[in-house]
Amino acid sequence: MNELVTRVADAVGIDAGLAEKAIGMMLGFLQREAADGPVAKMIEAIPGASELVAKYNGEGTGGGGLLGGLMSAVGGGGVMALGQQLMGEGLGMGEITGLAKETIAIAREHAGDETVDQVVDSVPGLGQFV
Repeated sequence: MNELVTRVADAVGIDAGLAEKAIGMMLGFLQREAADGPVAKMIEAIPGASELVAKYNGEGTGGGGLLGGLMSAVGGGGVMALGQQLMGEGLGMGEITGLAKETIAIAREHAGDETVDQVVDSVPGLGQFV
């Protein structure tokens, strides 16, 4: 299992399969919503992150799907829509916050503070969760 998934699963206290899907969803969301250059650099820097984004494409089975993608495309939803998708996968708010914080901490280790700050700053409302 990928170090990213293992670390997040252990830190948050969730199953590795759920952690893998949730990280893929979160990174897919960031890929769609954050500033293109910094988010691409960040995802490429984290070992295994590109594969998770490709596998889960930021979409969950719990309320995202086409409608979630359309809401995102027209500027609705945002961080709250991602939270709803993750809750649909069975995560509570504390687990979602832990997931976000641990994933961003790992991103900082691999991509650096400046790149990660650019990503976080480019997504409205994200800063309050990380």
